[in-house]
Amino acid sequence: MTQVGKDTLDTRTTLTVGGKEYAYYSFDKAAEKLGDVSRLPFSLKVLLENMLRFEDGGFTVSTDDAQAIADWQKNPVTGKEIQYRPARVLLQDFTGVPCVVDLAAMRDAIAKLGGDTAKINPQVPVNLVIDHSVMVDEFGHPKAMEQNMELEYARNAERYDFLKWGSKSFENFSAVPPGTGICHQVNLEYIGKGVWSTNDPDGNAVAYPDTCVGTDSHTTMINGLGVLGWGVGGIEAEAAMLGQPISMLIPEVVGFKLEGALAEGVTATDLVLTCVQMLREVGVVGRFVEFYGPGVSNLSLADRATIANMAPEYGATCGFFGIDEKTLEYMRLTGRDESTIELVEAYSKAQGMWFTPENEPIFTDTLELDMAKVVPSLAGPKRPQDKVALPQVDELFNSDLKSVYGKDEPRRVAVEGKDHDVGDGDVVIAAITSCTNTSNPDVLIAAGLVAQKANAKGLKPKPWVKTSLAPGSQVVTDYLVKSGLQTDLDALGFDLVGYGCTTCIGNSGPLATPISQAINGNDLVAASVLSGNRNFEGRVSPDVRANFLASPPLVVAYALKGTVTEDITTTPIGQDREGNDVMLADLWPTNQEVADHRAANIDREMFVSRYANVYEGDEHWKAVKVEASDTYRWNPTSTYVASPPYFDGMSMTPAPVTDIVDAKPLAILGDSTTTDHISPAGSIKEDSPAGTYLREHQVAKADFNSYGSRRGNHEVMMRGTFANIRIRNEMVPGVEGGVTTYNGEQMSIYDAAMKHKEDGTPLVVIAGKEYGTGSSRDWAAKGTILLGVRAVVVESYERIHRSNLIGMGVLPLQFAAGDTRKTLGLGSDDSFTVKGLADLTPGQDVEVEVTRANGETFTFTAKCRIDTANEMEYYRNGGILHYVLRKLAAD
Repeated sequence: MTQVGKDTLDTRTTLTVGGKEYAYYSFDKAAEKLGDVSRLPFSLKVLLENMLRFEDGGFTVSTDDAQAIADWQKNPVTGKEIQYRPARVLLQDFTGVPCVVDLAAMRDAIAKLGGDTAKINPQVPVNLVIDHSVMVDEFGHPKAMEQNMELEYARNAERYDFLKWGSKSFENFSAVPPGTGICHQVNLEYIGKGVWSTNDPDGNAVAYPDTCVGTDSHTTMINGLGVLGWGVGGIEAEAAMLGQPISMLIPEVVGFKLEGALAEGVTATDLVLTCVQMLREVGVVGRFVEFYGPGVSNLSLADRATIANMAPEYGATCGFFGIDEKTLEYMRLTGRDESTIELVEAYSKAQGMWFTPENEPIFTDTLELDMAKVVPSLAGPKRPQDKVALPQVDELFNSDLKSVYGKDEPRRVAVEGKDHDVGDGDVVIAAITSCTNTSNPDVLIAAGLVAQKANAKGLKPKPWVKTSLAPGSQVVTDYLVKSGLQTDLDALGFDLVGYGCTTCIGNSGPLATPISQAINGNDLVAASVLSGNRNFEGRVSPDVRANFLASPPLVVAYALKGTVTEDITTTPIGQDREGNDVMLADLWPTNQEVADHRAANIDREMFVSRYANVYEGDEHWKAVKVEASDTYRWNPTSTYVASPPYFDGMSMTPAPVTDIVDAKPLAILGDSTTTDHISPAGSIKEDSPAGTYLREHQVAKADFNSYGSRRGNHEVMMRGTFANIRIRNEMVPGVEGGVTTYNGEQMSIYDAAMKHKEDGTPLVVIAGKEYGTGSSRDWAAKGTILLGVRAVVVESYERIHRSNLIGMGVLPLQFAAGDTRKTLGLGSDDSFTVKGLADLTPGQDVEVEVTRANGETFTFTAKCRIDTANEMEYYRNGGILHYVLRKLAAD
């Protein structure tokens, strides 16, 4: 239940919808005291409503907070710190398991502190969707989905037992079973409401904007439905669950004006890749982006969700779309009840939050795109913002082959035991995957139509291509089957492999052994083409170095083509049964064909029936038998779920923050170090520290599973920190992988960290720009602190990872403008001292003293990137969970 505060601005009024009366907090009434708020961006209006609703009701919200948002219109820059309370929290299993582990550990800890374990309980609705665990082991045959599910349950039995315990033992906590869909698509199609309503303490219904935070960076997808939501680290999400506000600065808002409409044959994927590139060039980290202009009305709700989904890739906190008729149409199609839809419309219009093309709010900055100029594109081979027009993909790859990989031209080698070869630039993975695109019927139908036309001509994927189809919702299967397109996809090897993130999260599964051996034994640069949102190094597959993001129909086309070394637009895709060349244009569907299929094959009943019993699950889930209990009975032999050490020896009073003295660098890294580099989600190498640990605990290599699946066990995860196979530590030039030096000796980062810990030596990490880009995984910060890293010094941070570091008690520092690790000549032999930490203030400049190996010293100035007073409290408590735990125990 949402607690409603006493309204000192007197903005509470009522709205009657469908014969029911709702209280709400009126912007018109607020304007009488705050001044006109009509030109605030819609996303800031959501924040303003939050301030009005929680003002002066025992919460740390004041009239000044509401006034600061209203005054933003006069000076639209980052402003005052506010305490924001989202309506609900969304989790997925990779990040959700550690959240539930922490909550279980907090129940143990609060009991030891003499507090009430019942206080460790979500105060807002929490939905956890199990979607990240299924792997593409089986593919290309009718039983692939069934067999992958069997393997998933066998591998993850301990995790699923634990999550089912959580769903039974915590109030306000629901788990959506495996095999249902991807969390963001479930959120978009079912959970999200547009406008939420609960009863206040007096039993009166109160309406307010639906808002959420999630432990997956692509939580932003829900902004396409007009629901303000973004990704946070699991640590911050746990605090939000327990009633702690999200501490944030009133953000800048960049307006992105859309004009025109997409041209014939251009997809929403092409549009979002264009937006990602444009917004990365502008620089929107820490900012909201809001889409406006006449072009918005030409986008379907699914197209908007595709654009909103990739906000992490363009660096923004969120990419917001207002509510209009298209929103209501989508809610009606997806099975929302009519009373909810009526409330969304009435509330949005009453509050001046109903989108019209003529509406132009005040923005910090604006940019504009004529959608008619968007062209078919891919992005890659290593970053989502590196868009390349379709006809130039081969030029880019062949250029990289020479400049990056040192090869004059593509080379081909025979595949042992097969009657074909494989070469540089060959597409060995073609995956229709991820929430970004499988939530959009137009691109899924387009993929099916490409398959239909290819199948009619007798085309087949090249024999070295691993194909897969993993939708984000069971409804996708319903309309592909009803239309007959699934049969054509099956004929090309795009059989259903499961409902989940699969290849996009790194769960692409193994390549066929002969293919893998040919690639690795001959240093081939293999490629993947996937309809995902991430293509960072080492993420998709350890065998693949060039990864390209593409629309689903292009994924099918590249599976047929089999290589990125030739221009797919001017060279044949393949030959038909008569030996005639088949070109991409021969297979590409028209917009009208796609629209006709959509209209004929998708209906409301599909969504209503699929989500009717969404929490019940199949026979596998029903067979998981666990009982609720006040505290969790930890299994000391488990390699999946273990009680974490964060609260060991914790007292009610935090120890003073001590200075960092003579810290050694654990890693010196370049630009765009991603959270995948810091904490990989994919496969565990047998000879890695994590692999060694598992073998020592009698886990066979075949049962290693993935880092993502083992996030409930800190022993595995700390050993996997900075263990990405493609990470490059400048302390060890020319070497890829998680290695560093200790007293001049090369070894794994984990082993060196443990030796430094034995010596009592604190550690730092040094890096370049965009540190922590990518996923919102809290283990990138948890692993950092468990390795003994006290501070990170970089040129710039991505938003979520900076917050996560503070949430775990790691000090984030930022070089002054003009300074870098290179200009200062920082190296592996240097020692770093930072003093005065007990008296640190948000945003303060601090002096970092560097001592060279020869005893020489110098200092440089860095900015403390603890940005708010609340964040400083978290840091002084050793982390946000320690702060919340002490607060709850004291209460």
